[in-house]
Amino acid sequence: MLSHVYRFLKHNNIIHLKLFIILLMSCIPDGIDLSSNRLLATSPIPSYFNSSTILPSLKTLRLDGYFSFENNQHAANDFGSTHHFLPTAVLHPKSVADISSTVKHIFEMGSGSELTVAARGHGHSLQGQAQAHRGVVINMESLLEQEIQVCSGEHPYVDVSGGELWINILHETLRYGLAPKSWTDYLYLTVGGTLSNAGISGQAFKHGPQISNVYQLEVVTGKGEVVTCSENQNADLFYAVLGGLGQFGIITRARISLEPAPKMVKWVRVLYSDFPSFSKDQEHLISSQDSFDYIEGFVIINRTGLLNTWRSSFDPKDPIRAGQFSSEGRTLYCLEMAIHFSPNDKDIMNQVSISNK
Repeated sequence: MLSHVYRFLKHNNIIHLKLFIILLMSCIPDGIDLSSNRLLATSPIPSYFNSSTILPSLKTLRLDGYFSFENNQHAANDFGSTHHFLPTAVLHPKSVADISSTVKHIFEMGSGSELTVAARGHGHSLQGQAQAHRGVVINMESLLEQEIQVCSGEHPYVDVSGGELWINILHETLRYGLAPKSWTDYLYLTVGGTLSNAGISGQAFKHGPQISNVYQLEVVTGKGEVVTCSENQNADLFYAVLGGLGQFGIITRARISLEPAPKMVKWVRVLYSDFPSFSKDQEHLISSQDSFDYIEGFVIINRTGLLNTWRSSFDPKDPIRAGQFSSEGRTLYCLEMAIHFSPNDKDIMNQVSISNK
């Protein structure tokens, strides 16, 4: 995977810097956290701003959605399971105006309230980025005020809510014979969530991460303003929000580049017991002009039954070679690849092979 990223970063210094920051922040030990949520977590709320004043204040807002002030324990957890911060309230927005009004209200309260705001998609953050200690968590999956809008043409794209799941986008765009260019491995994630990080998968070496395939964003800023931004309009905000870990605004809508969806795909998985061979083959494949459309490498720990439950690239009639990967607890290296083709090229695709040196 690092090989994919390396090839892409050579051509884009801006994305290089953002991905470096993301990797750096992911390595920060538990005792340190650069997010504003953690910095305020140990500071008591002043007496003139407490639950008896904050909660009634939030309840005065006229919303299409609603706040929940109780039973919000789910918003105090994320995929990393290392930070657990209970918010004062969770906003379930039904419109962008709900988010804008809430953020603007908190901004106008001033820093004395010490209320923090965090956007939460499917809760797959690792360092508590989607949590807000004694603050307000915005449940972005509630924001589905507009349907997915697909525009086909010379430069096809899809307009989607920041709270939409990628799996739903795939299903809708396929109806038009189109699909996004770059994905993540797990599609049950929100658009705003992955675009706030980077969105890296096996297509990154070819198309760049997801944040390199966005035409336009709608963003709610820290002042509660709703701003449309792109490469040519409010560009500073556009590039800050993409890969900005939610610190520069909340993505409420995105216009994402599409391409023709493949008719057929040949999928190959190759296991290695030797890391130098694994990395050499991966570097060769991603640097080749005529290569696969998807290439991803990862490390796995072999366990009993692994080869029986995973489709492998071994000929079942070659038990000796397959047996090299059957020992309990060994570290193995895997290349997973896919190439797109049309039904007319099926015979040619069946001749594609990768030698495991």
